[in-house]
Amino acid sequence: MNILSVASEVFPLIKTGGLADVAGALPLALAGHGIRVRTLMPGYPIVMQRLANTRVVATFDDLLGEPARILAATHEGLDLLVLDAPAFFDRAGGPYTDGNGNDFIDNWHRFAALSFAGAEIARGLLPDWRPDIVQAHDWQAAMTTVYMRYTGLQHIPTILTVHNLAFQGQFGADIFGQLRLPPEAFTVDGLEYYGDVGFLKGGLRTAWSITTVSPNYAQEIMTPEYGMGLEGLLNARSADLEGIVNGIDTNVWNPESDAHIARPYTAGSLKQRAVNRQAVAERFNIEQDGGPIFCVISRLTWQKGIDIIADVADWIVEQGGKLVVLGSGDQGLEGALLAAASRHRGRIGIVIGYNEPLSHLMQAGADAILIPSRFEPCGLTQLYGLRYGCIPVVARTGGLADTVIDANEAALSARVATGFQFTPINADGLRQALRRVFKAWREPKVWGRIQNQGMKSEVSWESSAARYADLFSSLLTRANLS
Repeated sequence: MNILSVASEVFPLIKTGGLADVAGALPLALAGHGIRVRTLMPGYPIVMQRLANTRVVATFDDLLGEPARILAATHEGLDLLVLDAPAFFDRAGGPYTDGNGNDFIDNWHRFAALSFAGAEIARGLLPDWRPDIVQAHDWQAAMTTVYMRYTGLQHIPTILTVHNLAFQGQFGADIFGQLRLPPEAFTVDGLEYYGDVGFLKGGLRTAWSITTVSPNYAQEIMTPEYGMGLEGLLNARSADLEGIVNGIDTNVWNPESDAHIARPYTAGSLKQRAVNRQAVAERFNIEQDGGPIFCVISRLTWQKGIDIIADVADWIVEQGGKLVVLGSGDQGLEGALLAAASRHRGRIGIVIGYNEPLSHLMQAGADAILIPSRFEPCGLTQLYGLRYGCIPVVARTGGLADTVIDANEAALSARVATGFQFTPINADGLRQALRRVFKAWREPKVWGRIQNQGMKSEVSWESSAARYADLFSSLLTRANLS
């Protein structure tokens, strides 16, 4: 079975969030099910620099107004098709924003071009390969299913995978004429969204199947609280909506062999974590004493509940805990955390920015990871925490609720608890959960059992890849019957 995956970022070449992790890990996991995935991605400068031995497999004289090429390459086991379109992607900044953090004003054009190229590959652009199914990821690739619907490719099964419904790709109606779609595409059954053009909305309307990254999030997004204005459409398509929880690459995230940590360890040698704990304390200038070290590894935004962290930081210190934070984002939230660190030198440490090796060390050395997200489609940092014995303390929402078993009395008695959940998602809710965390910390046998149970959790792609394989098979069967 041949799958074309269309994604705007793919780890390990370029990453801004969990989308890249999934786009990079899922194809490798599906290979074990006899499924070949080729991934179409943009040729950003950093991608072009990191790839070797590329070859041209197709050209466009006019890809929505610009020349472009499709390059084939392999990288760390991934079979890649790279859209080399300098006018769209050869520029400074990140995948979506310039050096000042502002969205590129032509993002609609850039990712419509990526999607158009994906549709043309589905049509047979490549001389020796054609996909059986096309999977598009998030709004940046959602137009792939739209182009396929309105240009005679509706017979090919398509899947739209939503990693975060909050990012929708909504643009003014004035761009529609440049998308090279027939007039009927700009209707409520297509791209029209409250008078604008909605890339994600169009994908949700036209894809054969819709997946999102956890079962709980699939239910949440059909409600007004989490549906971001699309809950009506999602309810209408509920029969085609499925939540499949993300996995992680357990080769990259493996405390037994991780080159980024100070001392490897296993569930049977948790005492070795003390070396990593010391390394975290030194990196953040944190005092070593008897209290737990809590870590935060996150974008520093309201969605991630970072204001809640700032509200409870003083309280954590009063209770004898320490806090280390790695991330960047909203300047006001960065400032609030830096101010807390200034008030509590030796108890709170902050690193503004992102550092992949440091994130591994923090998971290996901190005692617990705080994830108070107001909504979280799946989340990956709690899965890394489970894998590394860094106990997750999570808001009861989305994939966080699906993947962490709360250490309530029943779960503790049954020895199945893997972390702590809390609700309501506010400072009081988090403090209530942390009271339970501190209590468990003072009982080393209880704490150790929670760590061990977490490290036994199934966090790989194995079971989720099997569910995707079943979904692909069902779509092919449906296509053959139609």
